[in-house]
Amino acid sequence: MNVPVPAASSPGAVRSPASQAPPGTALELDRAHVFHSWSAQGSLQPLTIAGGLGCEVWDDTGRRYLDFSSQLVNINIGHQHPRVVAAIAEQAHLLTTIAPGHANLTRGRAAQLITERAPDGMDKVFFTNGGADANENAMRMARLHTGRSKILSAYRSYHGNTGSAVVATGDWRRIPNEFAHGHAHFFTPYLFRSDFWATTPEEECARALEHLARVVECEGPASIAAILLETVPGTAGVLTPPPGYLAGVREIADKHGILLILDEVMAGFGRTGHWFAFDAHDVRPDLVTFAKGVNSGYVPAGGVIIDAPVAATFDDRVFPGGLTYSGHPLAMAAIVGTLEAMADEKIVENARAVGAEHIGPGLRALADAHPVVGEVRGSGVFWALELVADQETRAPIAPAVIGAVKQGCLDRGLLPFVAENRLHVVPPCVVTPAEVDRALAVYDEVLTEVTTGL
Repeated sequence: MNVPVPAASSPGAVRSPASQAPPGTALELDRAHVFHSWSAQGSLQPLTIAGGLGCEVWDDTGRRYLDFSSQLVNINIGHQHPRVVAAIAEQAHLLTTIAPGHANLTRGRAAQLITERAPDGMDKVFFTNGGADANENAMRMARLHTGRSKILSAYRSYHGNTGSAVVATGDWRRIPNEFAHGHAHFFTPYLFRSDFWATTPEEECARALEHLARVVECEGPASIAAILLETVPGTAGVLTPPPGYLAGVREIADKHGILLILDEVMAGFGRTGHWFAFDAHDVRPDLVTFAKGVNSGYVPAGGVIIDAPVAATFDDRVFPGGLTYSGHPLAMAAIVGTLEAMADEKIVENARAVGAEHIGPGLRALADAHPVVGEVRGSGVFWALELVADQETRAPIAPAVIGAVKQGCLDRGLLPFVAENRLHVVPPCVVTPAEVDRALAVYDEVLTEVTTGL
């Protein structure tokens, strides 16, 4: 497919600053001027993406890639969905921006559509610019509501790259950024690499809950405002909690007057085959944070869904938080367009069915064929293959091998998501069985190629 070329400006048209920029390819301009996140800058050679449609993207030469990364696991509705693009364009013609202190129909409609999917009584939404500041503000609400300061969160987690969110994060990115106070961490279930010497899901669940109860006791229950958890930890490895775990966390929290914040930034809005990942578990949170899939990142947006008792705290008390772009009209239009299209086109149902009938069975067949696959886990369009050098010891494969897996996928026109020793299988929720088959064939070829002789 040829890369679309914008039409030439008509004679006398006003030239934008971009059109007056010096010539250069996307990669040349990027390397000259763009500072990338989570990277040493000197050796970067990012893939250039010029366009996308559905589950595919293409570079500036027109080479196409099947996007099984969903970028940062956020393009749930696929690239360039026409209803979302049209909603943004319509809103841009009507009103491009307005201060958050005003009422606006599109913002109200976005909040209505979100809360319709939430548990009864969760009728308020505080809009943010993304997932990190959603978690920041959820923690702030919990602290102000309870009058307590401490937040407990998991070691295997990622909650964002802002002051408190990155300290609530448990992975390596927390350590060079630990400037916020009032945070403690605990271990969550991960049976494949159990921290609790468990051999069954039931043992793992019970021992993880006992561990959390002891951490709460040792940290001082009266000092803890909230337990913050990704419903399904994503970047940490698509770690679906065992049955009963989240309900057990809720019980521990209730015993001590602690709020439960569920981070649905990555797991929400269809990713697990449900509108919210917690829909598959017997649990009701006090606060829910979201972003990513709520409008597939077409315009940056996130937020906090607030249960009535927490919201009531601020009926006569000022909530000391806000953002200039909270509820930005273009972002709200993208949410409305996304959620209406997802409902009308049964996109969440598609994610659930494709996961159960095609992705899951296909990945398990790969595991049977390739000893390098230590475990398959996931649901919907949210899966991970954990790759090991040895099935008995479960030692992770070497970084060079996962690098070869990534390159092998790219060479075959598949855009993968890799993290540590894992291959995350996270296509858009609109993925078709035929596209799943294409990806599975690539994974099979690549795993055969890179593991021959290991």
